[in-house]
Amino acid sequence: MSNEKLNALFSDAIERRILKKAVFSKPEDKTVLKETASLTKKPDGTVYLAVERFTKDNKTYRRNLYADGTDELTRMALEDYRQVNIITTAGDAEIKRSKSGTVHISGKFSSSADTADITDGSKRYILDGARDIGFLRELGISDAGGRIHDKKQAKFRQINRFLEIVRDVEDKLPSDRPAVIYDLCCGKSYLTFAVYYYFTVIKKRPVTMYGVDLKKDVIEYCNAAAQRQHFDSLRFVSGNINEYVPPEPPDMVISLHACDIATDIVLANAIKWGAGIILSTPCCHHEMSKQLSVPATGAEMRGELAFILDHPILKQKLCDAATDALRVKRLESMGYSVTTLELIDPDDTPKNLMIRATLNRRRSASDRAAALSEYKRITAALGVAPYLDKLIEENEK
Repeated sequence: MSNEKLNALFSDAIERRILKKAVFSKPEDKTVLKETASLTKKPDGTVYLAVERFTKDNKTYRRNLYADGTDELTRMALEDYRQVNIITTAGDAEIKRSKSGTVHISGKFSSSADTADITDGSKRYILDGARDIGFLRELGISDAGGRIHDKKQAKFRQINRFLEIVRDVEDKLPSDRPAVIYDLCCGKSYLTFAVYYYFTVIKKRPVTMYGVDLKKDVIEYCNAAAQRQHFDSLRFVSGNINEYVPPEPPDMVISLHACDIATDIVLANAIKWGAGIILSTPCCHHEMSKQLSVPATGAEMRGELAFILDHPILKQKLCDAATDALRVKRLESMGYSVTTLELIDPDDTPKNLMIRATLNRRRSASDRAAALSEYKRITAALGVAPYLDKLIEENEK
């Protein structure tokens, strides 16, 4: 295939302003992970290609392409990468180049489409490395000058995205007193510090926060760090979240990547304590997979899903989705309005689902009963007994 055909494909996507992103993968250089290109514009309206190259040592290299952008993308497709996925508002196309150099294009762009949403190239985060240097440096995210470390770029984006989600629900927190927030399985407590800082420093809104985790050395470090930052209403406690008794009722419970049934413990505690807001990112779903490996009577859905369950990788993906979908349904049965959303770009982490639940006191008893009935029907058909259900039933006794 000639260079002209590839060049024409890139030119069409760029000149019509329909390009959302071009992803270059399967690199010839094995130190590189991938490269992406997207349309960006300057404040004066000049449109250019912003190109980012991601390497295996967790570094990101950026460059901008102007008039020569089309030629450079064509060269990259023919020399540097063996696969390119072009994502546009007019459809997607894929370029594959074999080891022998043969190029194949699949997919095409429609003749009419809306232009892509072109940003100004300056992502506006809630946190700013220079302005918020104190706690970011304390946690090792930035250097003394406020520059975010290369290896912490993904964590910085994750923290900011979480704060965006917090911002979306902060109006549901009490306004007549300091809100009480718990971070369960807080670990190194990046989110705990960030949420506390967001409310007390950026929003000038007092809160009381508690971080709870089993690791005593981590908790000791976090308490010392909070003192150094003069975060006077931020406290860390070493303990098992299954046995933890909160000193005061929570308005919000957060948890990032609590492993397997630890997420169920977080959700059950939040429900038991009457938390108005729950923000939880599950991790490492193993419980359902184990249960589906044991024969169960009356589990008619297993037979229908055998075409998935017979393949370990697909089985685990199904279990991940089913576990969290059942968690959502069980939360709805307890009076919560629940949504699921992506925490951050899937390229940064595969553990990416956020469960956001807000207590809806207007949710009718019939709606809650219907959600519970549907939940029970599905668990019976699958022949599984989720740990969250067990915890809720124990708490209700």
